[in-house]
Amino acid sequence: MSTHSVTQGLEEHSRSRALTLRPLALAVLGPLTALAGLVWAVVQPYRVTLLHPADQGFWWLVVEPPLLVIVAGLAFHYLVARPLVEDLEEDASFQRAPKPHRGEP
Repeated sequence: MSTHSVTQGLEEHSRSRALTLRPLALAVLGPLTALAGLVWAVVQPYRVTLLHPADQGFWWLVVEPPLLVIVAGLAFHYLVARPLVEDLEEDASFQRAPKPHRGEP
């Protein structure tokens, strides 16, 4: 058994692991942001006037900072992170595919 095949296998394994951390970080970023908005709404409930809407207009009730953070986290997750993760995984699988030899048949 040659050592070249062993080291090549280790390099491929470490490279595939490094490529999976980036999509994981992207996939978790949106839900963590939404969770932070939810925690903010629980810790400071007076910021969410939906809980006590005395004489408040529609926009005052809808545009609340914790709610906007939750919406921004969910929008990032569904509109930005998912397509990016799919592209990264597609690119990683394309890079791992064996490349055809050119020149000699």
